[in-house]
Amino acid sequence: MKPLTPKQRWTAPQNYLSLQLWESLGAGLLNLFVFGLLFVYLFPMAYMAATSLMEGPQLSDRNSPAYPARHIRYEYEGKSYAVYSVPFESGEVRELALIKPGRTSSEFVDPAHPEQGVITWEGNWRKLVGVYEWHITFDNFTLLFRALPIMRMLQNTLVMTLITEVGVLLSSIVVAYGFSRFPLPGGNTLFYILIATILIPEKVTLIPTYFFFVRVLHWEGRWLPILLPFFFGNAVYIFLLRQNFKSIPKDLDEAAMLDGAGPLRILFEVILPQAWPTVITVSLLHFFYMWNETRQAALYLSIRRDLVPISFGVQNFQSLAPIQNQLQASALILMIVPVIVLIISQRYFMRDVVVTGMEK
Repeated sequence: MKPLTPKQRWTAPQNYLSLQLWESLGAGLLNLFVFGLLFVYLFPMAYMAATSLMEGPQLSDRNSPAYPARHIRYEYEGKSYAVYSVPFESGEVRELALIKPGRTSSEFVDPAHPEQGVITWEGNWRKLVGVYEWHITFDNFTLLFRALPIMRMLQNTLVMTLITEVGVLLSSIVVAYGFSRFPLPGGNTLFYILIATILIPEKVTLIPTYFFFVRVLHWEGRWLPILLPFFFGNAVYIFLLRQNFKSIPKDLDEAAMLDGAGPLRILFEVILPQAWPTVITVSLLHFFYMWNETRQAALYLSIRRDLVPISFGVQNFQSLAPIQNQLQASALILMIVPVIVLIISQRYFMRDVVVTGMEK
């Protein structure tokens, strides 16, 4: 290897520094782009949380800040007056309390120096910007809890979710186990037909199922029309579980059979312990679906307000009380529970899940 010339020795560190600078600049721009996308995605949620903590008068003021705040008021001669930022011809801007508004001139008083008396200002006071201070209120949530039986609806939702969770997991696991481990006659064809049912819109089956449950079985005003279908499995969950079960080596099944284990014992002691992340994923997907369920509840539980789940109850409240800060408060109540559940179980959610199989 030839030694570097003096010119090469002089330029090599510069080339290295330039390359390092470009790498740092590229990483910085990429991070900036990612954080920009994250801000755009999370901005509606931040706005929802901020609006739910605002008072009603702030929403009607177009000059109010975007964060929860209240208009500063000043007590003068036994009355409360709003404080505004008032500009003067000299360029000075003062925070004054409006005590007598007028079309062309208004009277103010300085909260810092009330001894100066009344200050007359020429102009339209409606164009003035109010002075706000940070202030949050939980009155919207208090009103929501007074207007709705939140705890009762939450209890209904959790009970319905628990019952359907057990039913859909048992049925989906058994069907997926059969498709992945047993050579059924026409098994692939049956599996493809099952997967094809995912393409059928729910609106197509809505009227026939409603007629059967209400007109034939007379189950209107009960949970049974909502709970029973889940005991026959779910095509999406069966697909995920079957793909996971097929990735588990059959040698483990054969070894368990040599020890005298039957099919059910193999399922519960060999297959499921290795498919635990997928089972948890399916459970979470079903929990999120049941938490947001409104269509079936509107069909079968509209005459039984004591049985409605929380999503349907809050949706009715939003349609009857279309006040922005109360709407955002109710939406925040609906969102907070799934977020907490996801944070607690995020280490399992979709871990090692690949649509075409599982990588162990």
